[in-house]
Amino acid sequence: MKKITIILAMALTASTAFAFTGGETLNHQAINTFNSEFIKASDATWTSSKDFDKVTFTLNGEQLEAYYNKAGEFMALTHNISTVQLPASLKKSLKKSMGNSWITDLFEITNLDQSSWYVTLETADTKVVLKSHNGGRWTVFQKSDK
Repeated sequence: MKKITIILAMALTASTAFAFTGGETLNHQAINTFNSEFIKASDATWTSSKDFDKVTFTLNGEQLEAYYNKAGEFMALTHNISTVQLPASLKKSLKKSMGNSWITDLFEITNLDQSSWYVTLETADTKVVLKSHNGGRWTVFQKSDK
């Protein structure tokens, strides 16, 4: 009976992984790790690349993305945030950095021991992505002309 249960569980996991990827191979360890870390997650959608597996899901009404390496180990969690959710020091320094630009994207990346924030500021002519590591000052991560 134990063997049948294990075989059924493995078959269900394999068919679920196939359904999520449209035929691409997902790391079953990543799926197992995700299922144990995010028990109450819903609407999970998996994608796979050569370097990592990504799952987009909903938890407590918020859309999140988790990334796993090919060994199935958790790498990072990302989610979009509003400026209200930034640490106070980052909010204050962001206001100084903005000038006449507007925010088009703001998200937080969390891994096992640190957080980073990325904000995209745009004007009619430029696009600048700023990064803050562990709540430190903003630095230019990427800059481009439109």
